[in-house]
Amino acid sequence: MALNFNKDAEYTLEDDSVLLRSLQLTDVPNLLAISVNEPETWDYSSKSATGEEALKAYIEEAITARAGGAEYAFIVYDKTTQASAGSIRFYDIQPQNGALQLGFTWYGKDFRGTGLNKQCKFLLLQFAFETLGAERVEFRADNRNDRSIAAMKSIGCTVEGIIRSHMPLQDGTRRDSIILSILKDEWHNTVKKNLKNKLR
Repeated sequence: MALNFNKDAEYTLEDDSVLLRSLQLTDVPNLLAISVNEPETWDYSSKSATGEEALKAYIEEAITARAGGAEYAFIVYDKTTQASAGSIRFYDIQPQNGALQLGFTWYGKDFRGTGLNKQCKFLLLQFAFETLGAERVEFRADNRNDRSIAAMKSIGCTVEGIIRSHMPLQDGTRRDSIILSILKDEWHNTVKKNLKNKLR
């Protein structure tokens, strides 16, 4: 079953504590403090948004990918602190396969470990499975990134395996990537309820 995805739609997802809307170039000032002051945010990423120029390029690339229908990036706004917290996106969107990936997730240090990530993932997974009609949502991470892997497991992801020497990193080395996923039946049968019980 194909995804009901429209790259031109302005999707906004929110609950009482977080709001996700499409990432725009005008969001550079909203994310600049994290970009300039917290370069470690992208230690395990293939793409960095450290510094104003890199942040602009990062957002421009996300907008271009959205125009091509391959990705849809969101800015994350924390209603509790009334501040922009980071970004997250759907990518490798495969309408014909009913599948997409969820990632490019990063938050400023003040927002890590607060429950914000679970809140965002709940909204995005609910949207993917219940609005877009996804059959499968996939997650990937550097196999050394214990914090990220633990976070994915905690929301109900199942580990599928490791892709060896999967992609280059900024320092010129290559990373092994771990693959995890949630399937539609898993979302409806167990993951949704369990994740909702963990929300802050």
